[in-house]
Amino acid sequence: MSKISSLKARKILDSRGEWTVEVTATAETGETAVFSEPRGKSRGKYEEVSVSTDTAVENIEQVIASAIKGFEVEEQVKIDERLLELDGTETKSALGENAILGASLACARLASVVKKVPLWQHLNELSGLDRPSIKPRLFINIINGGLHAGGNLDFQEYLIIPRADRFMEAVENGINFYRALREYLVKIIGGRASLLGDEGGFAPDFKNNAEPFEVFQKIVYELSLQDKIDFGLDAAASNVRMNNNELTAFYKELYEKHNLWYLEDPFAEDDFDSFAGLLKEWNKGGLIAGDDLTVTNIKRIKQAAEKKSINAVIIKPNQIGTLTETLGAAREARQLGWKVIVSHRSGETNDDFISDLAYGIGADGLKLGAPARGERVAKYNRLLAIEAEE
Repeated sequence: MSKISSLKARKILDSRGEWTVEVTATAETGETAVFSEPRGKSRGKYEEVSVSTDTAVENIEQVIASAIKGFEVEEQVKIDERLLELDGTETKSALGENAILGASLACARLASVVKKVPLWQHLNELSGLDRPSIKPRLFINIINGGLHAGGNLDFQEYLIIPRADRFMEAVENGINFYRALREYLVKIIGGRASLLGDEGGFAPDFKNNAEPFEVFQKIVYELSLQDKIDFGLDAAASNVRMNNNELTAFYKELYEKHNLWYLEDPFAEDDFDSFAGLLKEWNKGGLIAGDDLTVTNIKRIKQAAEKKSINAVIIKPNQIGTLTETLGAAREARQLGWKVIVSHRSGETNDDFISDLAYGIGADGLKLGAPARGERVAKYNRLLAIEAEE
């Protein structure tokens, strides 16, 4: 197997016009692979520490590159262990999560190129996880609120989740819903209906926080998708100015009136007990997921398990910083019997690594934004390409 010969980094723009890191890894045999890192706006306070993009680029080229030169490209665990050793902190604050992740995932992609196998297959082998025949469901953020948009919604993501056996069917239903929703909003709201949030979803003002689901139900009936679409909400409640009683009453309303199936971060990121209380009350087949609560961190996942706080978990590589840690978090969640949902970030690039990750580890879902804007569509198109190659 080939060895790593070089690692180069540069600044590029993400989907919000902010600087992020792109890393190119090269093997001694001449193969290259590139990874570009997303950035989140709504960041959990327990996520690993990012440094400035300039500092990350400098740390990759002046510290990391020489330290991992000569490693076998397939030695992902050893590469990641070396990266953590170089950093030497609990939170990756010395080199920065963004520098470490860029190197880790560029090397992983390089290994798949050298092996001449799809990235998803290489990730599956690294993870040791079974890949079920059922494909990841698409979690489509079709109305944006909270920190991701300029509208008046308090909550961050209003999701549709198609039920389908194939990606093509799920994508087609998602696109049809998206188009019908746009037509409806233009008719009711007018010009502001065309405003989009960070993740490609619509971001107009609504009468209240529940109205988007009223609109969703109208679109579902209009398209005869009653048995083919579930609804979800990423509350990102750490950023919402409502007390727990108000939040609980709102979620109960959504559950009873709008058949809410998926709820993410319903309470603040330290409130394991309130999560647990809601899950116990929910307990009818729906999902309560942790994102800011768990931050792709095994220690936080174990805390949530002890408290019985959730039954699903969000996996975001750039919350934790290395591929090995990311896969470890997914394995831990799977062993707990939880659903695993791989997720994008609000500031994305055209990189489609997470599509291969979700498919490769047999995730139950992939959050990938609305079917609009190039950085979101890239993830959809990669899933369709994987399906076409089967």
